[in-house]
Amino acid sequence: MTGAPPLLERPVRARDDHRWTLFARIPPAPRQALLWLPALGVAARHYLPFADALAGHGVAVFLHEWRGNGSSSLRARRGSDWGYRELLVQDIPASQAEMDRLLPSATPLVLGGHSLGGQLACCRLALAPGTADALWLVASGAPYWRTFPMPTRAWLPFAYRFLPWLARMHGHLPGRRIGFGGNEAAGVIADWARTAISGRYAATGLARDLDADLGLLAHPVRAVVLARDWLAPRGSLDFLLGKLGRPKAEVACFDDRRLGARADHYAWMKTPGAVAGWLAAQPA
Repeated sequence: MTGAPPLLERPVRARDDHRWTLFARIPPAPRQALLWLPALGVAARHYLPFADALAGHGVAVFLHEWRGNGSSSLRARRGSDWGYRELLVQDIPASQAEMDRLLPSATPLVLGGHSLGGQLACCRLALAPGTADALWLVASGAPYWRTFPMPTRAWLPFAYRFLPWLARMHGHLPGRRIGFGGNEAAGVIADWARTAISGRYAATGLARDLDADLGLLAHPVRAVVLARDWLAPRGSLDFLLGKLGRPKAEVACFDDRRLGARADHYAWMKTPGAVAGWLAAQPA
């Protein structure tokens, strides 16, 4: 992107010595700042075009890296496991702290994410509602099987039981081999599948009722649904938004024409201009 601010690469370390790189595009005098959480198995660098597009609208963007992906010092395998608890109470707070160090103190803060990243953005705010002023979601929604249309709904319960079993047998989910996510920690897949089957959010080892905490949130939400996205259909987003406590939610549906590309779960990342423009069109 011509004239984009320089890419910053900041080393971040969690309390358990997990290390990763936080990528940032910070325009001069940003009007707001976004910490962006990737989809399952997607490295942070894949969102650089999205960060560039938002920076052109005066939004500073910080790209978080999931444990086990991209620049992360860890890889999921037998003997190296984690779940939502580590992501929510160790990694995301460390990226937020580094983001705060780099920004003017009065900058409005947004937490957002793609797919699983959007779900965990909601859960992170449920645990620490004062750490952001708004939520942005793209192609995100709860994986609860009952929210999906037929025929997908018919086979999802089987998949949601098979994938945790496969992860336990291998010591991690071999996602790159089977075409779903990356090579994911068995604990992450177990926490994800629990929500997918029950419709409730929980994190193993975290003594908080995430569903109850979500019900206390009243942050404004801007959410994008993609017309061809079978992984996060409108029903799954509505179910997720329904868990939040009376938020002011604005939802936009992007078809191929509006997006300028195939409006599916991933193609928007390569042509993010329309999505970025809509998200940044109004103050968060």
